[in-house]
Amino acid sequence: MNKNRVVMGLSGGVDSAVTARLLLEQGYEVYGHWLDIGLGSRGDAEAVAKTLGIPFSVGDIRESLEELVCRPFEEDYLAGRTPIPCARCNPAVKFPALFQRAEEVGAYYVATGHYARILRDENGEAFLYRGESLKDQAYMLARLPKDYLNRILFPLGSFEKTHVRALAHGFGIPVADKPDSMEICFVPDQDYAGWIEARGHTPPPGNFVDAEGRVLGRHRGIHRYTIGQRRGLGIAAEHRLFVSALRPETNEVVLSDGEDLYVHEAYCREINPLAALADGQEISLRLRHSKVTYPAVLHLEGDGARLDIKTAARAPTPGQLAVFYDGDKVLGSGWIVKDGGPL
Repeated sequence: MNKNRVVMGLSGGVDSAVTARLLLEQGYEVYGHWLDIGLGSRGDAEAVAKTLGIPFSVGDIRESLEELVCRPFEEDYLAGRTPIPCARCNPAVKFPALFQRAEEVGAYYVATGHYARILRDENGEAFLYRGESLKDQAYMLARLPKDYLNRILFPLGSFEKTHVRALAHGFGIPVADKPDSMEICFVPDQDYAGWIEARGHTPPPGNFVDAEGRVLGRHRGIHRYTIGQRRGLGIAAEHRLFVSALRPETNEVVLSDGEDLYVHEAYCREINPLAALADGQEISLRLRHSKVTYPAVLHLEGDGARLDIKTAARAPTPGQLAVFYDGDKVLGSGWIVKDGGPL
């Protein structure tokens, strides 16, 4: 394979476009590849490739996206979990599709416009690190297989978004002013509940209850709620109410004043190690895609872990991702589960 050749995942947005141009400046032979999910047009990505003078191709990922991301996304919500589809898509669909194209053209590397870094130690081993910008996206990449890291390039890892847009203007890139893409690519209007219902699965209304089971009102379907949610409940009360638990087996949504959302313990399963992990290891822990991290101790248990959190964490939510760090270095991740039980 040619180590000077790279397949660039062109989304049609400004980040991937600037990434492709930076790779060209670094001397790489760049092949643009757009992934078709069955929505929207390839026009912007193709225009970027034409402007940069690089080959352009299209990969159809609709079938794998449905099987490995969309269907599990729906099943999670119906089971009372809150999924994080990008973290599933990256290792299961997006990067495998880019590596498949790399095999076809003899490229050693693949690249994307993610704000993350890959650094190597003194032995040349590759590790995932947080991006240096406020838009750090390493959290969403923490499920990538360890052996992928040697062949991935993230040129934007040390850039701020404002700098990237300025570069896009300077490079004459046609999508320089294009707005950032939405969080869930296959739900373009971001109405995930409506998307689930359009697929023919509309959970019935049920009861809002308190911790003792007293009925407080009616909810609109369990798929519309997530742990920690306050807005959109439609319940009149003397104090603010939060979703503190989901009970799909009884179709109940449990509400509380929110005090019970703060915990010192969480559980996760299907650990994906990206660096050495040890039982009793001190880590920095992130429980959702935000800037908040917690000091914690990792206790490995079978294929999962118990997380002792030193400062109370708010609402570890089944279906979300627990990511372990040592400083900016990503050590690994696991899917958050309830009370150490199954996914």
